[in-house]
Amino acid sequence: MSNTQESQPLPHRLTPGPLADRLTPLLEAVAPGADHHRAAAEADTCRTRPNELRRHLETHLGGLAGRVRVTGTLDRRLVLIERPDSRWAVADLSGQGHDSRHWPAWLTGHIELDDPDSWLSLADLDEYAVTRLSRPRLLLAALYHPEFFPLPRFPLGISDVARGSRSTLMGTTELMDMQLGVTLPDLLKEIADNTPDILGISATFGQHDLMVEVLDAAYSLPEPPLVVAGGSLTVRNEKQLLDAYPKLLIARGAGAPTIRGILAHWHGDITREEIPGIGYQGAARGEGTLAIRRTARPAAARSEESDLLPELDLLDATLDCHGVAQAECSRGCVSACSFCPRDHKGKWAGANANLLPWFLHEVGLVFDRHPDTSRVLYVVDEEYVGRGPDAVPRALAVAGTINDAGFQWETSCRIEQVVHPDHDKDWHVERAAMWRELVERGLRRCLFGVESGVDSILERFNKETTSEQNALAIRTLSALGVPTRYTYITFDHLMTLPELKATHTFQGRTDLLLRPLPHLSVEEIVAGVRDEAFVAKYTTGRPLHQGISYMLVSMECLIGAAYTREVQNRGLAGAVRPSMGRQDADFADWRIGIASEWAQLWIDRNFALDYTLKSLEKVLEQGDAWRAVRAARVVLKDSAYTVLGHMLHAIESTPLSMGVEGGGAGLQGRLRTVLEEEIAQLARRVDGAVRKAALALPDDRAALLRAEHRRWLGNREWALINAADPCGT
Repeated sequence: MSNTQESQPLPHRLTPGPLADRLTPLLEAVAPGADHHRAAAEADTCRTRPNELRRHLETHLGGLAGRVRVTGTLDRRLVLIERPDSRWAVADLSGQGHDSRHWPAWLTGHIELDDPDSWLSLADLDEYAVTRLSRPRLLLAALYHPEFFPLPRFPLGISDVARGSRSTLMGTTELMDMQLGVTLPDLLKEIADNTPDILGISATFGQHDLMVEVLDAAYSLPEPPLVVAGGSLTVRNEKQLLDAYPKLLIARGAGAPTIRGILAHWHGDITREEIPGIGYQGAARGEGTLAIRRTARPAAARSEESDLLPELDLLDATLDCHGVAQAECSRGCVSACSFCPRDHKGKWAGANANLLPWFLHEVGLVFDRHPDTSRVLYVVDEEYVGRGPDAVPRALAVAGTINDAGFQWETSCRIEQVVHPDHDKDWHVERAAMWRELVERGLRRCLFGVESGVDSILERFNKETTSEQNALAIRTLSALGVPTRYTYITFDHLMTLPELKATHTFQGRTDLLLRPLPHLSVEEIVAGVRDEAFVAKYTTGRPLHQGISYMLVSMECLIGAAYTREVQNRGLAGAVRPSMGRQDADFADWRIGIASEWAQLWIDRNFALDYTLKSLEKVLEQGDAWRAVRAARVVLKDSAYTVLGHMLHAIESTPLSMGVEGGGAGLQGRLRTVLEEEIAQLARRVDGAVRKAALALPDDRAALLRAEHRRWLGNREWALINAADPCGT
């Protein structure tokens, strides 16, 4: 189309540069002659927050322009400003030409660009386009109990969903996270005073009470928003929630495709039944569950790879609160553990390294404003390496890309990516070389889900590993110098006393954690870990339990898991607890059940302090302060292992034949006494460890640790907080 007579010429194909280099010519195209340089430069502080960028531009332009719309994802942010002549100036802040964008189908015929091969163009927009750019208003809320988790983590869930919604170019997306100073009254007031068109709620274990308050408030409004709830809790409680809130939608899968469908549905483009991955009342697909109606992706679909990356609205605030930065490079898991109810068991998909540089650049710009925060990125993949012939080169390429961007990183992986009995020596040498290289490329620590060192338990958990395999892998990783932590399920409902004793023995083994051996080749290490003389020569003498992330963890019978079905088949299942997404169950050995109860009480009494220490580890460089915080955590681990030993002694002195009626009260009393005595001794040891850690920490983080320590000392109760998630990290 031709320009109107009043249209001003625009710069053409500018070289990509800082945000100000984009905004200055854009603002000049809207209001020629005004001084825009300062406003353009100041906008850089809100480059990751499109709603703030819009408000900043509106304030600067005042009466010089009409409406301002900021939309699109962070990598392709789109700014549209209405000029006095009713034309629009449209800028792609990435510097890429408009014709390289995947424009949604709904804009066809409703926007006409003068210069589509440039990043900046004048355009004509009709009111249909302007309306869709403006509505719906989506509010994404992440719930949180700060008393359980004192330090925040970047909220990937709602940030991924925000990327999905913005990819459609429809409406606006706001994010509120209760980790970051937003209280429940704040959230309820926002919903009441500025009711969104769509309200998205993210809830996980222990947050059912908060979710109910938010849902009650939303549905009590004269004109309630369209509400969708997602997260690990809601998909397990779908029936209960929909019985209580018949108009609620449940997001059961990846959030990005679902939110794109919901936006399309809000505009009437598709029916509710066509929204991908959604549950709703009346779509039954089996007793106690609700159906998912799946269709082709909505019009604004993006690749699944792209959906892995989040928007960064809340990263700055997370770092302000001493939280940690999180990202994903893959989704899913290559295995299907019996205790995991997630739909992605056995399914895995990973992003290529070339998707990451722009994202890491933006993350780095946020970190630049927080020079005292360790540049560590937590890659929260369940399975970092994945599978396929390109698994090793991809893993190395992703690691190199993260490290080249100036970050160290942590992640999670399956233990069979280290040692696998079905593979030959060459495979093991290649994997050992990969792990050593990953450390050189910035891997700071990796979490492995060992879960047990007892073959019968591993078989019950469907881990597809063996005790010997786990032992060899732990030795290999430590000898290679890979910093590790391990998850381990100490108690499960079907275990026998011999299995519990074997668990105690495995956790106490001192022949697994070897010294780092950088002077040896990977071939020598692969052979050496199988040689007991080699192991005896290089062992640290440290027990394995010091490397376990959380001690004394019990199995959770999660709704929908194969393990839970086996518990049901054994007649041990009890009441369903939808608020926690799990089912109560008795233990086959009632004595172990009582020990498990007290173990959870021990965990929960120490959880907030341990979580604080763990979170401080994550934001510190690995120097004196990091080592002091780590030493404090080891004090807690050693004490938990001592508790486990006392529990075994109490169980063995209580005959199984007494039955819970005859022996339960006595065992309860003995275990309470044991825990009271140990917590008193632990208080003295923790006091010294916390003092040393606080002296090594920066003042603000030392104050946070001291405050949590005081709260821990003041707690005299044994009470459950229900914060555990056996699949969590």
